[in-house]
Amino acid sequence: MGFEECCGWTIICRHEAKFIKKIVGEILRELRSTYLFVASYPVGINPRVQQLNFLLNAGSSEVCIVGIYGMGGIGKTTIAKAMYNELFHSFDGKCFLANVREISQQPNGHVKLQEQLLFDILKKDKIKIGSVDRGMTMIKERLHSRRVLLVLDDVDKLDQLQAIAGSRDWFGSGSRIIVTTRDEHVLTVLGADRVYMATEMNDIEALELFSWHAFRTSHPVEDYKELSEQIVDYCGRLPLALEVIGSFLFGRRIVEWKSALEKLRRIPDDQIQKKLQISFDGLNDDTQKDIFLDISFYFIGMDKEYVLPILNGCDFFADIGFSVLTQRCLVSFNEKNKLIMHDLLRDMGREIVRVQSPNNPGRRSRLWIREEVADILRRNMGTEAIQGMAINLLKGNDMKVDVNVFCKLQNLRLLQLNHVKLGGGCDYLLRKLTWLCWHGFPLSFIPDGLYGENLVAIDIRYSNLRQVKNSKFLLKLKFLNLSHSHYLSRTPDFSRLPHLEKLKLKDCRSLVEVHHSIGYLDSLVLVNFKDCKQLMRLPSSFWKLKSIETLYLSGCSKFDELPEDLGDLESLTVLHADDTAIRQVPSTIVKLKNLKDLSLCGCKGSTSATFPSRLMSWFLPRKSPNPPNLLPPSFHGLNRLTSLLLSDCNLSDDALPRDLGSLPSLTKLELDRNSFQSLPAGLSSLLRLKSLRLDDNTRLQTIPALPRNLDVLHALNCTSLERLSDISVASRIRLLYIANCPKLIEAPGLDKSTSITNIDMEGCFSISNTLKNSMHKGCISGMVLPGNEIPALFNYKNEGASLLFKLPKFDGRNLKGMNVCIVCSSHLEKKQTKSITIKLTNHTKGFTKDCRKVAVNLVKSCEDHLWQGHISNKSFQLDGEDEVELIVDCGNTMTVKKNGVYLVYEQDEARLKAKRGLDTDDEEGSSCDNLSQAKRLRFETSQQSVEENTDVA
Repeated sequence: MGFEECCGWTIICRHEAKFIKKIVGEILRELRSTYLFVASYPVGINPRVQQLNFLLNAGSSEVCIVGIYGMGGIGKTTIAKAMYNELFHSFDGKCFLANVREISQQPNGHVKLQEQLLFDILKKDKIKIGSVDRGMTMIKERLHSRRVLLVLDDVDKLDQLQAIAGSRDWFGSGSRIIVTTRDEHVLTVLGADRVYMATEMNDIEALELFSWHAFRTSHPVEDYKELSEQIVDYCGRLPLALEVIGSFLFGRRIVEWKSALEKLRRIPDDQIQKKLQISFDGLNDDTQKDIFLDISFYFIGMDKEYVLPILNGCDFFADIGFSVLTQRCLVSFNEKNKLIMHDLLRDMGREIVRVQSPNNPGRRSRLWIREEVADILRRNMGTEAIQGMAINLLKGNDMKVDVNVFCKLQNLRLLQLNHVKLGGGCDYLLRKLTWLCWHGFPLSFIPDGLYGENLVAIDIRYSNLRQVKNSKFLLKLKFLNLSHSHYLSRTPDFSRLPHLEKLKLKDCRSLVEVHHSIGYLDSLVLVNFKDCKQLMRLPSSFWKLKSIETLYLSGCSKFDELPEDLGDLESLTVLHADDTAIRQVPSTIVKLKNLKDLSLCGCKGSTSATFPSRLMSWFLPRKSPNPPNLLPPSFHGLNRLTSLLLSDCNLSDDALPRDLGSLPSLTKLELDRNSFQSLPAGLSSLLRLKSLRLDDNTRLQTIPALPRNLDVLHALNCTSLERLSDISVASRIRLLYIANCPKLIEAPGLDKSTSITNIDMEGCFSISNTLKNSMHKGCISGMVLPGNEIPALFNYKNEGASLLFKLPKFDGRNLKGMNVCIVCSSHLEKKQTKSITIKLTNHTKGFTKDCRKVAVNLVKSCEDHLWQGHISNKSFQLDGEDEVELIVDCGNTMTVKKNGVYLVYEQDEARLKAKRGLDTDDEEGSSCDNLSQAKRLRFETSQQSVEENTDVA
């Protein structure tokens, strides 16, 4: 080979080498875009990714923006990473920008983010931008024709979005942008197409995630099981806390676990605290931070409309403050408008205050630990730093303080001293006090020193008050609650409380007089006189109030008259007058165009035959010796009435208004314990009626055509009932309770209904036998019938209250759930409601959970009964070959003699309906009679306590 040839070959080799180097570079750049690490133990990720994938609307050619928001540590970033891994391979360019909030706070942070975005998508080194404006232009110029996947993780300000993804037209058709944030408002301003709220794990997922970190297995070690459940409960199913605390406890002894849990309940974990406190530190101003801290200490579980004016009284601008806190996932509200806060966020707020002065509680802004507050009160160690103080003692305690301890608390805004005894006088005025809560107030009067001009709410329930006198005008007072003050005989003079909105005097048993000045309260919307048993009437001025919306008179057994002026309460929406001496309702009630809820249960009507002829003409002919009825002859005009409760009113056939079926908004009707034989034929016209109660109407013979949207029908103990209307016409009926109707012979359509999920026909002997053949068809999830044998269809069976069995292989089928049948009898001779609790333990996965809790009534307690119910697999996620144990607990009221289980697969539903209770091949498994004795589990049914602070009206 000549020199020239060698030289040519060298040149070619050099070109090829450069080309190969370029190819390798491109490959390396692509390899950098590999899958992101999601989590060591990705528990519960898949179902969340599926939900998010649906929101992304993957088939759309438009640019789609989806936001993921939620509190810190909830798993937003983990979900976003998993979604990125699911999608990135199908886009022209992809970029996951992590820690946007943190990077944007650095010098030229926005520029760095822009450069990272362009580098990841364009795969070009050394992209220099210089300024944010130049970066925005470059992103639009370079990416407007590319279909990209962009994830912006942890965004907290709008300018971050504007710098990176300021407009949809910056990106090509079909692009997807995912934004994670703690602030929902950011997504609103961005104009996100869809929003996904990340929520806590369920109990099963939380226990599994914790177990992976604490034990490196999917379930707790046996000796640690109870402690593990306590720690999961403390963590509030928050993934961050489960991972941090689980990893910390890995390999430690039980005694160390107990010590750690006790410490956590007083001092939160520092790593979790820092993560959660980012949301608090990001709040715009001190008023928002003060609102959050006040709620975390004192107002969790209270009504928003109660707390809002109190915080506004502190000049915190609470309306906008609440909005910001909810958007940033620091506070939320339940369906009853009660303030809700995650336990770890609550602890985070309390820890922020604790570190203000770790060793001297008297120098902190807020106090709530009982021992610390008691010590400060006894030793008079308070300071001007204290803005809020709460101590909640039990009734009958021996703690007594001198009122003059308040003289040092010049900045006290919030004060709760439940059941604290008082000594001495009080000359110092608590000028900044906006909330005074003192249950069990020990004095017979309120010292003037406790009346501050800024008071918004006074809550002095269970007090020894005999009189309420005040020499000052309380211009800001909106709430006054003196309920359960048994010695209070007269209300205060309301002329000094001109802006009062809610007055609660529930169970003031000695109350005989309501001051006439109540008629001057133009802002009064709620009055509660429930169980004021000496109260006979209200002053005439009260019935002229145009603002009253809610009036409770139930239990005022001497209250005997609703005046004609009732119709002048034009704003009235709720009137409860149960168990009063009211003889008749004036016809002017139809003038209450806003009335939604009327309850007159236990009002028997008049007992005298002497009435004005004008009133007699409403109900009966003048010649009739019978007294007029409780109700007017017509409800025409009450178009907004949704709930009508008339139980135990001694109503006869002619007492119910004939136009009862003309109430267009009625959803709930209760007519228990009355004297009619039939109901108005127009009942079927109540198209919005959802619940109808007819229990204990012993003269009722037939139930007419039912409304087609009825959801629940109660007709227990209707001993003369012979016929029901066609149940299938009420096509949406779900719950049917018609027990102890021994004469019932016709219930057409019952066997055709596919909507009924719970039925009780115990004691309906003439018709119940026809249902036994269809009780396992799959559509009914709860039924009580006479019987003492588990039907043959239930192929897992056992004696007693427990059943241990192994699930078969599912072979591609989806387990919908299981039908459970038990044979039980009652120990109690008298009829009363009994409780059945069913618990499921998965020994393979190591979790236990209550799956059903139902109430049943056994009319003949000495006889055996069958109860069948359905348990869905949605909450348990049982898999093939899992070892499962079913435990039935009836407390001390019933004995469980036998139990059985039948597995229901989604593919089996049609077959179940077709067989209508016929025996099937034993394909799910064999009887467990020969299994080893089932492991017995003990558990206690927790009883829900009702806090005094959440006492309802």
